[in-house]
Parts: sequence; C-alpha cells; structure tokens
Amino acid sequence: QVQLVESGGGLVEPGGSLRVSCAASGFTFSSYRMTWYRQAPGKERELVATITTAGGSKNYADSVKGRFTISRDNTKNMVYLQMNSLKPEDTAVYYCYVPRLDAWGQGTLVTVSS
Repeated sequence: QVQLVESGGGLVEPGGSLRVSCAASGFTFSSYRMTWYRQAPGKERELVATITTAGGSKNYADSVKGRFTISRDNTKNMVYLQMNSLKPEDTAVYYCYVPRLDAWGQGTLVTVSS
C-alpha cells in the first residue's frame, strides 16, 4: 500500500536551516508529482512546494520563496524540503502529499524558536 514517512523535523533557532525528508513506497514514485504541505497551530494546512515527476519544474508558496528548496531522488523514492533562513512563523507540522493518490504522510514537526 502507499506509504509516506516524513523525517528530519526538530527544533531550530531563527535564521537556521533544516532539511525534512519523505520516504515513499507502494507506488511508482517517479510517475507522480510530489508536494509538501504544512499546518501551523490553529491554522489551516497550506501548500508549501510542489515538484514535477522528473524535478524539472518546482513551485513555492510566496511565504517560502527564496528560502525553501524542494528536490527529489527518484532512485531512492525520496522527496526533500531544504529550509533556510527559518522564521518563527515557519513553525508547523510538515506533510508529504501525493495529489493524484490523495495520500498523506504522518507529518514531522518543525519548531523555529530561540
């Protein structure tokens, strides 16, 4: 069955960096567009970044543009989100999501605080 497992979350100071990862299984990973969402406390889940099947096209929310980078490794069935210049407002649970399969991971918590 489809499985998405996020990892790499944690506590980081403002201005710091963190990379979260998503390990995918149970489907032909290279055939699917992948996305990252996040949900901050008390807020709705929001789309952060998307990447096409071969990684040739990437899109970002305005709030993270220039700071976050989405990437994928189709040989390892992995998708990543590199987060730089983190701000307290980036604090959220980060989720990996496959739109065509409507499949979510369990999320990984990122906390930006001094």
